[in-house]
Amino acid sequence: MPLLAPVTDWYLANARDLPWRRPGTSPWGVLVSEFMLQQTPVARVEPVWTAWMAQWPTPSALAAASRADVLRAWGKLGYPRRALRLHDAAAAIAERHGDVVPSDVDELEALPGVGSYTARAVAAFGYGKRCPVVDTNVRRVVARAVHGAGDAGPARVKADLADVDALLPPSDAAAATKSIALMELGAVVCTARAPQCGRCPVRPECAWHAAGRPAYDGPRKPVQGFAGTDRQVRGRLLDVLRAAPDPVPRSALDAVWSDAAQRDRCLHSLLVDGLAEQHDDGRFALPA
Repeated sequence: MPLLAPVTDWYLANARDLPWRRPGTSPWGVLVSEFMLQQTPVARVEPVWTAWMAQWPTPSALAAASRADVLRAWGKLGYPRRALRLHDAAAAIAERHGDVVPSDVDELEALPGVGSYTARAVAAFGYGKRCPVVDTNVRRVVARAVHGAGDAGPARVKADLADVDALLPPSDAAAATKSIALMELGAVVCTARAPQCGRCPVRPECAWHAAGRPAYDGPRKPVQGFAGTDRQVRGRLLDVLRAAPDPVPRSALDAVWSDAAQRDRCLHSLLVDGLAEQHDDGRFALPA
């Protein structure tokens, strides 16, 4: 029996009902979900994804929208530059690929804002191809079940892909299902802080469980706070711009944060990133 084979049956019986996984979801819908899910909880993404797909069901529909409308629809998902990159990717798909999301990993990676993980996720989950997909959850499952380590440690791109590739069955459909199953297992059972080994389908063959669940003692990625950071300030400034139907005066932005130096730095960064623009009369707005 292939290693970790039970995870597929477990997934088919227990998978969360997420809208981008439902039958009939287009590769475009999968691509949108992958952009939104980067560093963002599923619960926050679901309503935004649903509204987004109703408004912009194709890449060309999104490409025709203004950047201001795109940023408003993105709302509070965070990391709003992702919204502009998705907008750029939509334009590229409409222009270069006849409004059809490509299925080839190299062509996907050539799109604005699409990296190796996203390209592989679209190929696997959007087109059902045999393509190793490695995120934090998958790396943790492999580290524990295969290597007996408490966590995966720093990313090792080639080794991580090879580890997952070795777990996938040969057929496209079965491999794509196992890829999403491994991801789901890491997201809801084999979690970082409170793994639920008692209901894990691969516990009988898990090297970490067999070794007594040794603690991870390798290097850890530092946890970044949010309160008081430039991310928080940028978010508050964007909140003002998203809520305003017209350009706002500088005083409306000054009111959201008392530290003038930090506020000015963050406003400048929004202008540089193309997330805001200043009009000739000195007022500020979302980009056109």
